[in-house]
Amino acid sequence: MIAAVSGAIWNSGAACERCYQVTCLSGMNLGIPKPCRGSASVVVKIVDRCPANACRGTIDLLQEAFASMADPNERAINICYQKYKNLVPFNLRKY
Repeated sequence: MIAAVSGAIWNSGAACERCYQVTCLSGMNLGIPKPCRGSASVVVKIVDRCPANACRGTIDLLQEAFASMADPNERAINICYQKYKNLVPFNLRKY
C-alpha cells in the first residue's frame, strides 16, 4: 500500500520509498464510537508529498489503507507512525 506525506516527513524527498507502520489510535469524534479495526495498523510505502494546502494530515493514506485499519466513515483518525524496515522488492517471472 502507498501513501503521501506532509512536508515535515517528506524532508526534501528523503522519505520517498521509505516504509512506515501507521497505527490507528482513536477517532476524531465524528460520530463513530470505535473507529479503529482489528490490529489497527498498516504498513505503507511513501511515494509522494502532499501539496501544502491539500494534505489532510501528517500521512495521507489511500482509501484501501485507511479502510484496512479504521472505519472509512470516520474520515480522519488520530495515528502514530514509525519507520518500518523497507520491504524487499521482488519480481515474478514466468518460467
